[in-house]
Amino acid sequence: MSISPLEHDQLRAPREDRTALVQPPFDQVADLVGENLRLRDQLHYDLQGRPLEEISHLARSELLAAARRWTGAYRNVPSELPDPRGLMFLAGHQPQMFHPGVWFKNIALGELARQHGAAAVNLIVDNDILSDATLRVPGHSVSDPHVEQIPFDRPDPKIPFEERRIGDRELFSSFDRRVVEQIAPLVPDPLIRQYWPLVRARAEHTDNLGACLAQARHQLEGLAWGLETFEVPQSDVCAGEAFQWLVAHLLAQLPRFRAIHNEALREYRRTYRVRSASHPVPELAEEETWLEAPLWVWTAEEPHRRRLFARSTGGEIAMSDRQSWEARLPLGADGDAGRAVERLLELQRGGVRIRSRALITTLWARLALGDLFIHGIGGAKYDRLTDMLIERFFGLRPPRFMVLSATLHLPIERDRATPEEAQAIERELRGLNYQPEQYLDGLADAPADLLADKRRWIETPQTVENARRRCRAIRAVNAALQPWLEDRRKRLRDRQTQILRRLRAESVLASRDYAFCLYPEPTLRGFLSGLLHKTM
Repeated sequence: MSISPLEHDQLRAPREDRTALVQPPFDQVADLVGENLRLRDQLHYDLQGRPLEEISHLARSELLAAARRWTGAYRNVPSELPDPRGLMFLAGHQPQMFHPGVWFKNIALGELARQHGAAAVNLIVDNDILSDATLRVPGHSVSDPHVEQIPFDRPDPKIPFEERRIGDRELFSSFDRRVVEQIAPLVPDPLIRQYWPLVRARAEHTDNLGACLAQARHQLEGLAWGLETFEVPQSDVCAGEAFQWLVAHLLAQLPRFRAIHNEALREYRRTYRVRSASHPVPELAEEETWLEAPLWVWTAEEPHRRRLFARSTGGEIAMSDRQSWEARLPLGADGDAGRAVERLLELQRGGVRIRSRALITTLWARLALGDLFIHGIGGAKYDRLTDMLIERFFGLRPPRFMVLSATLHLPIERDRATPEEAQAIERELRGLNYQPEQYLDGLADAPADLLADKRRWIETPQTVENARRRCRAIRAVNAALQPWLEDRRKRLRDRQTQILRRLRAESVLASRDYAFCLYPEPTLRGFLSGLLHKTM
């Protein structure tokens, strides 16, 4: 999907409660997939000694095997793997407690795959960092709600989900009780009552925090929704042989890739008027003779992710994090990557983690792994840059993708207010000060002499000679009329206080970003199922 500037600007989260963004519509998915399949038949590209088509088949086989292995650890899975040559639909997100709009992607992924006879795989993006081990939870009262950050684990160094272990078992175990206590005045039966016991149960099998959160949520999708989807961590994708061919190719061609990447990024920023140097991604840097690659690197002993740099050195490629780690690959710019792939797999077994960054994650998913990728809004925006990389670096037409998101507010009964109401009151209060006569006409006790005086001055044309005297006279009349408006002003002020209080409450209660586990299960089921039936 090549997104035009107008379409790019239209990719906004739905504002109204119980609304969704679906682009393209579900009834056009068959055409989109058909177009992507035709593009797949044209994957004629040499990936450092092996055809991309061949590596794609290997990547899909590895993905399905890893997904079955991962999912089978906590859910029933089919005894036979899907055919890697068949249809495969993908989505992805970090392993965290996301909002219902993200969950809509998962539900739609499963339903679309069922309708089209495809295997459905959700990528757990575990190379991202858990920045905050807390959850925003509203509470207190409907009229005066407060949001608290409820911790589910102790703060830890900023390391990828792949390496993040549960640090405080007691805090982790009691999380649902503390969340229920906080949200009870607003939502008496949140889904966390069913979700967190599943999380605790998974914690008896693994101490990886992200795995516990994702696997329990995926269990819910199977138990409550009947979704027959696979899930797999992105780290498993990056550990496979197929991905090493991509890594070797990117490193061998890094000067060309970096030049294309940075020029496309500058064009993206010009087209969409982005001023931030870090959005959607930073430029790939050059430090002395080292060039930055679009990859992360860390080790099992030192699990803080760092940027990967590389440089060619006499028939080899040196890799480094520019701090404490360095390794070499037997690979030249135009050489076969077979030995380099073996070396990358050897490094992987030794505890070295080379992982894709955001653009490469979706580039590989769309180009090699699946026939349909379902994006959220943020991913859809930055993947226009991915389109340019596929076109300019690989010389291929980029496969199209879907964009899905939705907005669901917590089901809390309340007296609502709108900013327009507050603005109307503010305009009337201003009018009382500067046009008081408009609110006094027709009143039995209105001061006729003052009103006549105001009319006379308003009707008097302003000149250089009378401007100051005219202005002072009008102000004096306005001030003299104020006692007749005090009751009206007090009623407006009281109403304004109520509106502003409701607006403050609305800013808390109407957020779309609360985690899915804070909603009642019937609310989620009715909303998400209704969206599918309404839009499919």
